[in-house]
Amino acid sequence: MEPIEALERIAFLLERADAPVHRIRAFRNAAAVLSALPPAERERRAAAGRYTDLKGIGATTGTVLADVSAGRAPGYLADLEAGSGGPLAQGGAALRAALRGDCHLHSDWSDGGSPIEAMALAARAAGHNWAVLTDHSPRLRIAHGLTADRLRRQLDAVADLNTRLAPFRLLTGIECDILPDGSLDQEDDLLDRLDVVVGSVHSELRMPAPAYTRRLLAAVGNPLVDVLGHCTGRLIGSRERPESGFDAAEVFAACAAGGTAVEINSSPQRLDPPRRLLALARDAGALFAIDSDAHAPGQLDWQAYGCARAEEAGIPAGRIITTWTADDLLGWTRTRQVPADPGT
Repeated sequence: MEPIEALERIAFLLERADAPVHRIRAFRNAAAVLSALPPAERERRAAAGRYTDLKGIGATTGTVLADVSAGRAPGYLADLEAGSGGPLAQGGAALRAALRGDCHLHSDWSDGGSPIEAMALAARAAGHNWAVLTDHSPRLRIAHGLTADRLRRQLDAVADLNTRLAPFRLLTGIECDILPDGSLDQEDDLLDRLDVVVGSVHSELRMPAPAYTRRLLAAVGNPLVDVLGHCTGRLIGSRERPESGFDAAEVFAACAAGGTAVEINSSPQRLDPPRRLLALARDAGALFAIDSDAHAPGQLDWQAYGCARAEEAGIPAGRIITTWTADDLLGWTRTRQVPADPGT
C-alpha cells in the first residue's frame, strides 16, 4: 500500500463510521500534503520514513506513514478495518448489488467535506455507473448553499469533469429547499436545466400538520421536483429531532400520482422515512430513491442501510430509481414515464 493510499483509506473508513470531523480531516489533510510534494521528494521521505517535520502531518498520521514506509501494515488501519470495514447492515445485499447510482450527495461547494471530483471518484469506486451532485440551494446559508451564479459555474465544472471520467457520469442536480409555501428555493429555468432535483425541507419543521401537508403537496406536485428528500426531517441518535407532522397517506399518494420518488435516506442520522411510513409509501405505489446523503466519500457506503430497509419493506428493485441506468433515469425525469424494463 502506498502512503497516500493508506491515509485515504483511513479517512474513508472514518467517514463511513461517522467519526468526528477533526479526526477525518487530519488524514485527508495529511494526504493532501503528501500529494502536493514532488514525486522525488515523496520517494525520499518514504525511504527515510520521515514525515512529521511536514506541516499538516502529526504524530498519528506520521506513525501510519512510517509503518507503510517500513513495509508494515499500519496498526491504526488494521484496527479500523476490523471494527468498521465490514458490512454496515444485515440484509439488502441483493439490492445493493443492483444499485447503479445515488441521487443525493454533497461536495465542498456547499456543506460537504470533499471536492466534486473526489466524490465522483468514490461513487465510481463504489461500483456506480452514475451519481447526482446535489449541493444545497441558497436559502440554507449555514450550508453555503449555491446561488444561481455559483450553480451555473458548478454546471460547467461538472461538464468538464465528465469528459475525464467517462463512461461514469456525474449528473447535475441540487438539494433544493422547499420553502414554507411549498415553492422552491432556486430559479425555475435553472432547475429545469438540471438532471435531478431533490426537494427537501430544512426550516420551519414544526409547522402545524395541515400547513406542512400543503407545503409538501405543493412541492411534489411541481414537475421540477424529482425526489422528495428525507420527508419527515427527523434526526436520530445523539442529534435527535422529532418527525414533522403531515398527512403521509395524502403526500405519498400525490407522489405516486405525479411520479415523484420518495427518498429512502440512508444517513444513519436520519434513516428517513421511518418503517411505518416506508410501508405506507410502498402501498401507495410510489417510486423510491435509495440515497446516501453523503457529505464525504466514505459516507457513500451508507446506501447499505437504505438497501436493508427497502428489502425489509418488500420494495421491488424496479421501483427504485437508483437501480436504473442513467439513460432510464434521465428519460423518466423528462417525461415521468417509467421504463418498461428498468435496471436492464
